[in-house]
Amino acid sequence: MAKDNAKKARKAAMATPTGLTGEATRDISAALNGALADVFTLYLKTKNFHWHMSGPHFRDYHLLLDEHGAEIFAVTDPLAERVRKVGGTTLRSIGQIARTSRIPDNDADFVDPQDMLAELREDNLRLASILREAHGVCDEYGDVASASLIEVWIDEAERRVWFLFEAGRRGNA
Repeated sequence: MAKDNAKKARKAAMATPTGLTGEATRDISAALNGALADVFTLYLKTKNFHWHMSGPHFRDYHLLLDEHGAEIFAVTDPLAERVRKVGGTTLRSIGQIARTSRIPDNDADFVDPQDMLAELREDNLRLASILREAHGVCDEYGDVASASLIEVWIDEAERRVWFLFEAGRRGNA
């Protein structure tokens, strides 16, 4: 009984007042937390490739991936805070991120620079798709604030795809 009361008290302490239904809070939080796990995974992969870049275009690619990493990381706090604003709780650990993320990890000892760019391009395309899915959930429940933030993040992901595509082109192709 005391254990149940303690659990209820902890849950009540985290209950942010919102105009959304319990179902909306559950579904929007799940969609946003999934996207947040993917954003963290993409951030770390981008930084990994930034740190391990090599070759004749080192400086350009190194700076590009540093810029991308900063842009991706900048999404994490507003995304997590949005989960809290809609009445949910957000990610708590690296383990939860690993279990939730749909962006594949890469811990290879060496990745060719062109392969890095191609892999990140595909990952950013995947993130844009994941964000579109989350946008659909937000639209379904009338969460225009989350949807409007997501629209900006989709645009940023598409910009990264464009830059990675152009940087990865060879010759006049």
